[in-house]
Amino acid sequence: MKTNNKQKASSRSSQGVSVVKGQKFPLTIKRIGINGEGVGYYKRHVVFVKGALPGEEVVAEVTKAGRSFSEAKIKKIRKRSNDRVKAPCPIYEECGGCQLQHMNYEATLEGKKDIVRQAFVRYTNVPESKLPLKNTIGMDNPWYYRNKSQLQTRKQKDGRVAAGLYRENSHDLIDLSACMVQHKQLNRVAQIVKQLLGDLQIPIYNEKTHSGDIRTIVTRIGFETKQIQLVFITRTEALPKKELLIKQVREKLPEVTSVMQNVNHEKTSLIFGEKIVHLYGEKTIHERLGEYSFDLSARAFFQLNPSQTVKLYNEAKKAAHLTGKEKLVDAYCGVGTIGQWLGDQAEEVRGMDITEEAIENARSNAKKHGIDAVYEVGPAEKWLPLWLKQGFKPDVILVDPPRSGCDRQLLKSMLKAKPKRIVYVSCNPSTLAKDVQHLIEAGGYAIQSIQPVDMFPWTAQVESVTELILK
Repeated sequence: MKTNNKQKASSRSSQGVSVVKGQKFPLTIKRIGINGEGVGYYKRHVVFVKGALPGEEVVAEVTKAGRSFSEAKIKKIRKRSNDRVKAPCPIYEECGGCQLQHMNYEATLEGKKDIVRQAFVRYTNVPESKLPLKNTIGMDNPWYYRNKSQLQTRKQKDGRVAAGLYRENSHDLIDLSACMVQHKQLNRVAQIVKQLLGDLQIPIYNEKTHSGDIRTIVTRIGFETKQIQLVFITRTEALPKKELLIKQVREKLPEVTSVMQNVNHEKTSLIFGEKIVHLYGEKTIHERLGEYSFDLSARAFFQLNPSQTVKLYNEAKKAAHLTGKEKLVDAYCGVGTIGQWLGDQAEEVRGMDITEEAIENARSNAKKHGIDAVYEVGPAEKWLPLWLKQGFKPDVILVDPPRSGCDRQLLKSMLKAKPKRIVYVSCNPSTLAKDVQHLIEAGGYAIQSIQPVDMFPWTAQVESVTELILK
């Protein structure tokens, strides 16, 4: 397998190339890195420069020196890229939630395609000239697209409640009064909830002392149904002034149709705990994608950009090449969205997920859609081997794993099952490329197509659908 860029850079550095913190030097930016930074080479030493764009010539100042690579900031731009624009968000550089608002949108799509290309060149043995990589599918209007907001809370010195995101690489909270990538209704709900919590003097969580109650405000909206779910993440189940808080939410936010509480008593960066408490309204909200509607519980995974989700799922459907006779496995199925999107063209659908509420949603969604589907609680690496032992042989396996990629045992089971086709939906090009290389080497699969989709405009993240066939 090919060495990655950091390994290559380390080899070059051992030849005498070194930099120190505070050092300044001219740098030409060659490409966009996986975190949205510009990438250049100083005497063959890799340097990542936040905010720099491909084609720019900058004076860089090293902020973090390393043997294999270094990080730097822009001191001066000597040659400016034509793709550089003024970021419209007033707190863009403070927040860190977006990484590419200083770049023309069409250029971000090309940059994301290149991020996918880099991953396959780095981690697979497929020649770059033979990568069937398509252009990134973008959005017509790439603003206010997120259907879910998760804002950490903090009590400010003046007594007001802040809710927002942590500044990059820190625990400094940036209070968000509005966000240009969140649905506008979610921005409104969050502002009113902050005001209510402050007015009612409900204790806000302090991560240093592990005291207080409200840790996170989570909101989710159905773009098509306009239903809104509000979830209070709390340190303990005892929520002070609970009845008064619910009363105020009902009066001030009549558009909120579901209010839930999630209890997370651990000292952790994870948002959700295991215990869910129903406070008011419905236990789920509903969302429609095309002709399908889905029930969404508080902890259930659902794609964050509904309009692009339709494009993503249609690409997965194309890649699956279903004729109505195939058995389809939807690993990491969540509430069943992607498997059921394809399910009308399959003979049978089976899926699995580790979240019990998600599987309950998936079962009810399949019944509602009239799809012959089996859903089980548990990891894919448990259920697929069991189904194989029972004589079930999938024709197509669809995987949509977390950023860490597919579990090794699942890959092993997939290779044993030998489906005719694997459709790999990925949110991380690096783990995608590593898994694909394993499927090529150990299973005899070949890449038919790689389709990037811009699910998160203005961030460095890129989703993709890769079609693999058994040779």
